[in-house]
Amino acid sequence: MEPIVTVKDKCRKCYSCVRSCPVKAIKVDQSYTDIIFDRCIGCGNCLSNCPQKAKIVCDKVEVTTQLLSSGQRVIAVLGSSYPAFFHYVSPGQLAAGLKRLGFAEVHEGAYGVELIAESYARAIEQATHPLISSHCPAVVDLIERHYPKLIKNLVGTVSPMVAMGRFLKETCGPETKVVYISSCIAGKFEAQADETGGAIDIVLTYRELEGMFRNREIGVPSLKEEPFDGMEPRLGRIFPISEGTFKAFSIATDPLDCEIITAEGEANVMEIIRDLASGRINPRIADVRFCYDGCIGSPGRNKELTGLYKRNLVISHFKRAVPYATAPHYLHRQKRPNLARAFANKSSKLDVPRGDDVRKILQSTNKFAQKDELNCRACGYRTCRDYAVAVHQGLANLEMCLPYNLQQLEEDRGRLIQKYELARRELDQEYGDEFIVGTDRKTLEVLDLIKQVGPTPTTVLIRGESGTGKELTARAIHRYSKRNDKPLVTVNCTTITDSLLESELFGHKKGSFTGAIADKKGLFEAADGGTIFLDEIGDITPKLQAELLRVLDMGEVRPVGGTASRKVDIRLIAATNKKLEEGVREGWFREDLYYRLNVFAVTMPPLRSRVESIPLLAHHFLEKASTKLNKKIVAIEERAIKAMLQYPWPGNIREMQNIIERAAVLTHDDIIRLENLPIIFTESYADGPPLTINTKTSFKAERERQVTRTEKHLIQRYLAESGGNVSKAAKLANIPRRTFYRLLDKYGLKGKSVKSPLADVTATP
Repeated sequence: MEPIVTVKDKCRKCYSCVRSCPVKAIKVDQSYTDIIFDRCIGCGNCLSNCPQKAKIVCDKVEVTTQLLSSGQRVIAVLGSSYPAFFHYVSPGQLAAGLKRLGFAEVHEGAYGVELIAESYARAIEQATHPLISSHCPAVVDLIERHYPKLIKNLVGTVSPMVAMGRFLKETCGPETKVVYISSCIAGKFEAQADETGGAIDIVLTYRELEGMFRNREIGVPSLKEEPFDGMEPRLGRIFPISEGTFKAFSIATDPLDCEIITAEGEANVMEIIRDLASGRINPRIADVRFCYDGCIGSPGRNKELTGLYKRNLVISHFKRAVPYATAPHYLHRQKRPNLARAFANKSSKLDVPRGDDVRKILQSTNKFAQKDELNCRACGYRTCRDYAVAVHQGLANLEMCLPYNLQQLEEDRGRLIQKYELARRELDQEYGDEFIVGTDRKTLEVLDLIKQVGPTPTTVLIRGESGTGKELTARAIHRYSKRNDKPLVTVNCTTITDSLLESELFGHKKGSFTGAIADKKGLFEAADGGTIFLDEIGDITPKLQAELLRVLDMGEVRPVGGTASRKVDIRLIAATNKKLEEGVREGWFREDLYYRLNVFAVTMPPLRSRVESIPLLAHHFLEKASTKLNKKIVAIEERAIKAMLQYPWPGNIREMQNIIERAAVLTHDDIIRLENLPIIFTESYADGPPLTINTKTSFKAERERQVTRTEKHLIQRYLAESGGNVSKAAKLANIPRRTFYRLLDKYGLKGKSVKSPLADVTATP
């Protein structure tokens, strides 16, 4: 298992890990960044610098717990930096806590430093070329994977951790299990390496050990001290601090000496490695540790403490006495373990791009000249050219370039503004109040009501037959409201099944029903701050009526499958073609909801009661059809207008719009003629003499004459459809039977003797 893993759901691709990785061992995927372990050196920078904590150390607590409960002999080794982490307990209390967990013995890893001291002294004495210390696993991986030409310079000696593992397994037997505990993340990599594998069975961090104490509810500060086992170290205890290596090895150093040099921290180490690789420096030995302040500054350090304070803790530990109970088999051991190790070239070969390849990648991010290469490092790479190389090698992608993204965003913003303005103008033309067309009295009354109720937060119920323009009215109300800069969400309650409508309106939680694979926000939340228009509200189920009442009363919505409610601020406009009063009486519509909806009612008149506006509407829909079909049509002939005036328009305005568009398709020239209309118009028009307008009479007299003519034809139609049955005809006309009889007498008509104006109609398109 890889020592460092990525929690993909947490990663936000901020590229902090790319910026902090000294060897760019990070690959940017579609939705997250991942570690390339063939290139990783285990420095832990990605762990420390990820703001989302998406990079984590692979937890070995469970594996260690299983090992301790297996009955095998397990020895714990504390890294030499442990006093700088467990500053709140004494060494003896920490040893007691480890034994409470089930460890058979507890050793100090500082003794491993003293085991390898002689090898280093001998290597320095016999050196014929510059040496590089090999006790820092991150430095060893850096050289093996990225600077293989320096492999020959590494001291052929294991690290203190591996030295302790080999020492314990040779002394206590190879079946003994060794768990090494330190702040070094790179140690987890080293324990799995082929050259050092088998010496250490598990590497834990100090935080993982703290977690084990918590899980077992072991209060370490309250424990009685117990002695350490094994060999007690001396100078090895100062190894973890800055410049402590040669002091621990008993090798004298001089600040004026250029033969023996030391360096800690990423920047210093990288400089020395580059200088050594280029031959600019030629020391006898370079002691390098990747972490700042030595091992007390490694990724698993206690970040609450300062470097100086931790240094003081290590020095204090070195000076004080620590209880020890060394077993005889350690005291009488004469032979030292094999402390030699080999190194291998582990560099991964990446494709090196040609100049043309780099140039094409740079140009794809709008870098056409050197001045365009900002080298801002937002992508994580030192220069734009380094980034282009990484893109070629598949480590990076074009989305990582911040200046390019900003350019794209600015261009997209300009395009969106243009589209928004275009859409706004089209909506204004489509749904503006000037296009609620009509000059008749009832239309003007509706417009006055819209202008009055629009600026208020009042709930509006729009009533009327299908096709009378209820949605257009809702849009006009929203435009006049103070919420017109917020969304208007429209829902047709008859087009969505009952089971889905609740989810659409109120949203749902993941897993609340089959197919709910993720949380979904409902339309009420989408309309928050704006207006929601529920068309055909008379068709919703009683359950949805109760939920809707909750929204109106409390301003809260609760998603399907959810337990928590969410506040919403919406204005409700509803529409229906049903008689809700009958629904209340018959029980299919809630009375309390009816009164909450019917605060302000707007009734849309049917087209048959707006005869005066029919010519104006016809020419309006002609212009729309001409634009939609990209067909130049300039007029509607007088006969077609007359036929429209005689037609009862059961489908209202929607029917007129569709008929005009159909006629526009059928016409062969730039005029819509009577023959282009459905056959019912031709038959109705042929039933009487052509319509003539006497310009010498008053408008009122002429309108009365035309209304009388239309009314007579309507009475004839209803009689024809009812087969001459007056009662049935009155029911079809939705007027009282006595009123129907009075109209028959007015026009001198009799029931079964009336010939239908549709008698010869065989089909209606």
